[in-house]
Amino acid sequence: MERRSSSSSVSCLRRVRSEASDLLPSIDSRTGVLREIVRSLRESEKPRLVMVSRVYRDILQLCDERGAGEDELEWNREIGDEIRSEAMKVLERGMEGLNQAEVGTGLQVFHNLGELKATVAQLVNKYEGTGVKSVDATFDAKAKSNIGRGLIVSILIGESLGPPRDAIDALWKGTEECMEQLRSVVVAVWHLQRVLSQTTDPFTHVLLLDDVIQDGDAMLSDRVWEALAQAFARKMESAFTKESFVNDIFTTGYPRMLSMVENLLEQISRDTDVEGVLPAITPEGKDQMVSAIEIFEIQYLCECSRGLKYLVKHEFPRSLHSKEHISRIVSCIQEEIEKAVQLDRRLTLLVWHEIGMAFRLLAPQAENQISTGPDALQVTGPATAAQLKNFAICQYLQEIHTRISSMIREFPPVAADELSPAMGAIYKVAGDAVTPLFQAMLDRLESCILLIHDQNFGVLAMDAAMDNYASSPYMEELQKCILHFRTEFLVRMMPPANATTGGTEMICTRLVRNMASRVLIFFVRHAALVRPLSESGRLRLARDTAELELSVSRNLLKAEQLGEPYRALRAFRPLVSLETSQLGGASPLLQDMPVSVLHHLYTRGPDDLQSPMQRNELTPLQYSLWMDSQGEDQIWEGVKATLDDYAAKVRARGDKEFSPVYPLMLQAGSSLTENASAVR
Repeated sequence: MERRSSSSSVSCLRRVRSEASDLLPSIDSRTGVLREIVRSLRESEKPRLVMVSRVYRDILQLCDERGAGEDELEWNREIGDEIRSEAMKVLERGMEGLNQAEVGTGLQVFHNLGELKATVAQLVNKYEGTGVKSVDATFDAKAKSNIGRGLIVSILIGESLGPPRDAIDALWKGTEECMEQLRSVVVAVWHLQRVLSQTTDPFTHVLLLDDVIQDGDAMLSDRVWEALAQAFARKMESAFTKESFVNDIFTTGYPRMLSMVENLLEQISRDTDVEGVLPAITPEGKDQMVSAIEIFEIQYLCECSRGLKYLVKHEFPRSLHSKEHISRIVSCIQEEIEKAVQLDRRLTLLVWHEIGMAFRLLAPQAENQISTGPDALQVTGPATAAQLKNFAICQYLQEIHTRISSMIREFPPVAADELSPAMGAIYKVAGDAVTPLFQAMLDRLESCILLIHDQNFGVLAMDAAMDNYASSPYMEELQKCILHFRTEFLVRMMPPANATTGGTEMICTRLVRNMASRVLIFFVRHAALVRPLSESGRLRLARDTAELELSVSRNLLKAEQLGEPYRALRAFRPLVSLETSQLGGASPLLQDMPVSVLHHLYTRGPDDLQSPMQRNELTPLQYSLWMDSQGEDQIWEGVKATLDDYAAKVRARGDKEFSPVYPLMLQAGSSLTENASAVR
């Protein structure tokens, strides 16, 4: 259908041209033809408008060749103006509505008139001027006062300085309207360019775009975008250098400004994404627009850093006395992150970097606040002011670490990479604030456990049997210390049961866990070293084991949560109560014990089967310190050496039998070290 219509139109046009040529010898005839043109033109049919423009051009050529009077020339000009006016209406309407048919009609008319290049240049200049004027009108800040100076810092520190809200809203609204105007201009010019690149003259078969753009000339959309981007860059630079109202608002709201620019670029890309057609903006063109506002990005990040450092410097000491200050710091950081991440991931990473820089200052500053000395390490009395201060530092840094770590998990791994060093430093300082106190408490508990060697577990007297119903003195002291630590220190440091940890174990929880685990292992180690051990002594030691488990569970951490140390403690209690004949190398009880449990078996052997501690004439504390520095294999080697000495003595005496405990220890030691190696 379209081909038949096009063919019919071309035939009609040729016929009209032929008739016009025959009539031109007579002025009256020419006037009649022109009147017919006007009448046809006013019918406003697009194909007819194209034909009329072609006929009109042919008539003008004939008039030039044969001569025409002044009246005819004036009449020709009037008709030409009316053709141009109608064609321009169609062309502009097509550009506004992105209607290819209307734009093609308008362009063809001006091509027929021989005015295509000039008309396109006029249109492009008009649209370019509209865009530039919009930029000028929007960003020519009338209010050039410094009322917005320091706005970011004032917001971060909670002050209410800054420009009036309605002025800020008006600027942002104007910016949005400007961006929409720029989008409209660029898409319209691109649409014009698109039709030019797809339309050929039906007579000459010349591509209309070739009639407008010569080799080496910039594309229309590139030219317009270049002008708009340069105008925008000039205004941004002007607003920045004059420290005007616009500067302050765009610095404070840089993420929003960046979002508007990126949305503009995205919309233009989406609107001009047509297969086989060049996009309206090149990647380099997009970079121009983003680069124009980078001056605000630099200042925004500087102000952000300044505000964060202010918080770290001034809010940190206050935070030790009020959690409200902690919430303010975290809220301000969260606000900056959310403001950036909602709009641009790259900007978010830059903000993360500034936060990391601020936190790198926080760690040493907090470290300098930590109290040291006797008051910070005493464990026999109530918590001192120095200790309370250290607790506050730990809790403050821990909350910062927990809340920021929770936010990090919502971002790509690169965010964690950016902040991890600073977060690690903060977590370390938080631990340093209380770790020495935990070590002092642990030292005290270990000293209580070491008193086990001052007890006489080898007596068989009636008094000893009666004493089975009372706690051992060392265990009473140990329980008192554990209870004291809980009531005076731990309740002030441990997080509430419903506290959010952000997936990271709380520092005090970790330290309590380590302390409780060490207490159980230390007790099992030294309880195994007790020698001699009578029947009543074994019962008392079993009871001490149960009391320790109960005390740890009530005051530190549920013993069953301690894993291997708990299993060793639970296995040691029945092990003490069993007879040697009931034990075997493959006993399930021995499987849950550390190698040091073999020391308990010495008490079941003869006196000449000496333990490594006795053989080397070490105190229990010295031998315990040695075991701390050795692995399970080395401890077993020490035990094995005493077994070899014992075997040598037996052979030297000519005895034919070993103590039953000798093969048991060999078998158990070999099995335990194999298990330890498998675990490793």
